[in-house]
Amino acid sequence: MSDVVSVLGGTGALGRALALRLARSGRTVVLGSRDGARAEATAGELREVLAGRGAEGQVDGASNVEAAAAGEIVLLATPWDESGASIAALAPALAGRLVVSCINPLGFDARGPHGLPVAEGSAAEQVAGLLPDSTVTAAFHHLSAPSLAKLDKDLSGEDVLVCGDDAAARTRIVELAAEVTGRPGVDVGALRQARVLEPFTAVLIAVNRRYKTRAGVLLTHVDLTRG
Repeated sequence: MSDVVSVLGGTGALGRALALRLARSGRTVVLGSRDGARAEATAGELREVLAGRGAEGQVDGASNVEAAAAGEIVLLATPWDESGASIAALAPALAGRLVVSCINPLGFDARGPHGLPVAEGSAAEQVAGLLPDSTVTAAFHHLSAPSLAKLDKDLSGEDVLVCGDDAAARTRIVELAAEVTGRPGVDVGALRQARVLEPFTAVLIAVNRRYKTRAGVLLTHVDLTRG
């Protein structure tokens, strides 16, 4: 568990919650934000939460560029940027890193949430094109940020679906998922699977609104020991 994990978009709800769970598992986590001072303030808040629970997780804050350079694994928990400019600007810092896109390009209108079209097929494939010197995977699309943030919440009944074109990278993120939910992730194959995973988040949001719950994804009849 030596790899440092950086979370870009670490001051947002999903980024904070993922960082909290990973730090509790024993990871050193670096939160990234366009405003480094804001990231450090958020990191301080998370350290207080962990200390209040007797956990000794390490969480630091930095600018996005500094955080990108600090992590062997870098989670992108940022809003979708159609232009890709914000990700492209980080390409030098992310070179050689294992990058995990958690990005869901979603829209909301009178009929409810829906997936947005992405020219490259998915946000993850867009990220891969913008970061040619990084290894890009996609995961953590379907976890509820409020549920993640409640450390007493048992998430072992939810699956994290992981895709990517590098098999070894997928394996690392499948293992990382267990540090978040208590359950290994599910390897669902090539990065193009993100074209299905990302917009499916809109279905979960619609279900949650309709039934006033926090639905997740669980695949039945999958023996994770055979992965």
